[in-house]
Amino acid sequence: MEVSQLRAFLAVAEELHFGRAAERLHIAQPPLSRTIKQLESELGTRLLDRSTRSVRLTSSGQALLAPAAEVLEALRRAEEAVRSAENGEVGLVRIAFAGVSTHQLVARLARLVRSNRPGIQLELSSQNFAQPAMKKLVQGETDIALGRWDVIPSMVSSRVVMKDSLVMALPDTHPLAGARRLSIARLAGDGFISLRPDEGAVLPDRLRRLAHANGFVADVVQVAPDTQTALALVSAEVGCHLTLASVARNATDPHVVFVPLEDSAADVDLRAAWRRDDTSPALKAVLDEVISLDGATAT
Repeated sequence: MEVSQLRAFLAVAEELHFGRAAERLHIAQPPLSRTIKQLESELGTRLLDRSTRSVRLTSSGQALLAPAAEVLEALRRAEEAVRSAENGEVGLVRIAFAGVSTHQLVARLARLVRSNRPGIQLELSSQNFAQPAMKKLVQGETDIALGRWDVIPSMVSSRVVMKDSLVMALPDTHPLAGARRLSIARLAGDGFISLRPDEGAVLPDRLRRLAHANGFVADVVQVAPDTQTALALVSAEVGCHLTLASVARNATDPHVVFVPLEDSAADVDLRAAWRRDDTSPALKAVLDEVISLDGATAT
């Protein structure tokens, strides 16, 4: 039994007239008659009673109506699903994002995709640091990674999705808490709270570089497992913490103040990264939404 046979049968069953059914199918009447006879032969029963004046369904024909319609509807849905997948209208895109500074952007992106691409499902996974997110991307365990990296593998493309800058988090009791801007050189005698200096970690690297450029070695008095802990330690007056302007915008502790740095440093912009060889239409659709975010530039 072929789909073309079921389509022909339904046309005749609905029209109860071979001529009109043939016109509807854009074929001649003799091939339509042969198709119906072949279907009846394969099923071993008559589906239609024909006379020179009328066509009517037999009991077997009546029984075939609903299943035939279901088959054609399932075929239509399958074709539509394939077209939607090819057009990037449906699919699953996995996103690994790193750090508290990414949370608002991830929320914006998720809202855009839900509004503009309702057939695409996002699978979001949070990482404490950017390197694990990049590792997941390279290993094919995620489709997009959001983070900050100084070195990006050659197999990966990236795009800046949020400009950022360095600020110093200080206890509100610190003598420099009221400064509009400051150089890190003025903190040479202070203790610092650092994130883990893992390979590729951007903020510990920037602290080391800035201190070195200003003639001192940063005195790291405590290493925090994440940004929230680092800021809690600043609030407790344990030390200062080099962090991001995007973190400052989302901070709520009244005992922590953020002062922009006037020192120049390598960029700390947030990037979206994906594998160059990933041709998924759904991925491309989500990347189109990434591009629509303010400040997105390709690299």
